[in-house]
Amino acid sequence: MQIDNDERSPSPAATNGLPRTEAYRRMLRIRRFEEEGTRLYIAGKIPGSFHASIGQEAAIVGACMAVEDNDPMTGTHRSHGHPIGKGARLRALMAELMGKRTGVCGGRGGSMHLADGSVGIVGESAIVGGGIPIATGCALTAKVMRTGQVALCFFGDGAVNQGVFHESLNMASLWRLPVIYLCENNGYAITTSLAASHAQTSIARRADSYGMPGVVVDGQDVIAVHAAAREAADRARTGLGPTLIEAQTHRFDEHQVGLLLRIPYRSKDEVEQHRATRDPIMLFRDRMLAEGVTSSEVAAVESDVEVEVADAIQFGFDSPEPELSSLFDDMFSQPINYPSRQDLDHHAE
Repeated sequence: MQIDNDERSPSPAATNGLPRTEAYRRMLRIRRFEEEGTRLYIAGKIPGSFHASIGQEAAIVGACMAVEDNDPMTGTHRSHGHPIGKGARLRALMAELMGKRTGVCGGRGGSMHLADGSVGIVGESAIVGGGIPIATGCALTAKVMRTGQVALCFFGDGAVNQGVFHESLNMASLWRLPVIYLCENNGYAITTSLAASHAQTSIARRADSYGMPGVVVDGQDVIAVHAAAREAADRARTGLGPTLIEAQTHRFDEHQVGLLLRIPYRSKDEVEQHRATRDPIMLFRDRMLAEGVTSSEVAAVESDVEVEVADAIQFGFDSPEPELSSLFDDMFSQPINYPSRQDLDHHAE
């Protein structure tokens, strides 16, 4: 066992097949978007709840950039980073968080239930492990329809103890489905540590039970994640079936913004040490500079992202609220055109 085009950088510079400045741009877009989203949520501008993936950007971007734009993907309740990592436009995402009509789901999805077909986001869910069977179904569809697509499935360490995880991995391996199961293992399911809830703390070793590769990778290293996900994608596209990747990462912020806990479950020193030494954005920024990307290139990306996030916020503020008359739109699907009462009366005559 092995332990939107107009928003993308034109720079061809790459590390091991990963475009460096574009990877940095996407990680920074997640970080700035969520930092501003946190501020807006606290200020009461974003309804519902807000779960930030700050600290987990490398795991997200590395995997997303290893697949194609039209490859289907499912995510989690910590859902903003996944579409951004796949290349989604920030305007419609921010508008969705604000509950506006111009959001990717028309203001109906909110922070935890984003879907964006333009970049293959089938949906993200507050249900722990909810995206795992959906991604498996997408992979089955891709195989039956011979589309050549690979499904990418994100979930957290807490989802590994859900029955649907085991059922899906067993089916995917049995039928050699083209799917990548990527666990963002940040060590805590809300406040429960991995050691307190998993008799087998190596998530990657669960793959042995289903006859698929299990890979452990440093989730703070975007290049390492990209390499592992790229290998898994190539394997899936050639008909060899699924791969389970355990990206060991860190959640810098609380499980949910504003969550008040009387009993601490992790020390401040643990979090501060991760921020100081394991920040994926700073680690990659330093590596880029050491490998020849100029400071002016880095500064240009940072400036562009600041402008883009500010523009997305203003777009959200300027966007209209959904109309009350549309309250029940998209709630029901009726594929059969039943005759009306009037039609039936007419035929009876």
